[in-house]
Amino acid sequence: MHETHIDALDLNLLRLLDALLDTGNLTRAGDRLGLSQPAASRALARLRAALGDPLFVRLPQGLKPTPRAQALREPLRRALRDLQQALQPHRFDPASARGAIRIVAPDHEATTLLPALLQRLTRDAPNIDIDLPPRPAEPLALLADGTLDLIIGVFPDAPAGFRAQRLYDDDFVCVLRRGHPALRRGAPLSLARYAALPHALISITGSGGGAVDTALAKHGLARRIALRIPHFLAAPLIVAHSDLVLTMPRRLARHLAAAAPLQLIEPPLDLPGFTISQLWHEHQQHDARHRWLRQTVAAAAA
Repeated sequence: MHETHIDALDLNLLRLLDALLDTGNLTRAGDRLGLSQPAASRALARLRAALGDPLFVRLPQGLKPTPRAQALREPLRRALRDLQQALQPHRFDPASARGAIRIVAPDHEATTLLPALLQRLTRDAPNIDIDLPPRPAEPLALLADGTLDLIIGVFPDAPAGFRAQRLYDDDFVCVLRRGHPALRRGAPLSLARYAALPHALISITGSGGGAVDTALAKHGLARRIALRIPHFLAAPLIVAHSDLVLTMPRRLARHLAAAAPLQLIEPPLDLPGFTISQLWHEHQQHDARHRWLRQTVAAAAA
């Protein structure tokens, strides 16, 4: 009994066998595959050698398949059809999809982004849930292995093997409680007065200064940090009931000022802006589900 190993065949030989079974004619089968008659003859010879069977016998009315070839007809056609379907681009239908998207984002980005994102999911993908886990110690590793879908934050440069897309630009604004004594003067807040006020500082690490301290130092000034806190949401709500001044991202400040007695004023010194981006691993770049997710997040951020 002749045993056939798959490494003795290539896909074009199997496609020729399928065409021969369909047409019963070597010339027409070759034409279907873009092969000349001599090339089709050589390919048939390779097929016969690989399968250990003549496969076809020549009759006046054309090529007649042997029992071996006839037995291969349906399995071969089914296999080629399944392979063709497998090679088609994957389609993602958000309306029928289920599961969860896993995003790591700071609390201030989640606060400003999630309402719009949830609205879009409710409308377009009602069975897709959002999972925002605490920021892990090695978020890039979890992106790489598919545990996370996206990380949202500030990424000046995407690490090797990852891609980033800008969502929006932001800058800083000063936040004080309504009726704060520094606002009663009627004049813009001076740099000297700003530096003299007690400040709240949002520090994720719990130590060090920030962009404000760097900018003040250029003017030979320093500030007193009366409250150091790691929470973007708690800080402005505390400021709303104190005489502290907080310098924070403008987008979040506008969001919270609609719900708390806060007043926004421009900082009296130049502070650098920053860009919020979404980051994902290269292996997700062409996935239909992930491409839809990135487009949806970008639209919500806009």
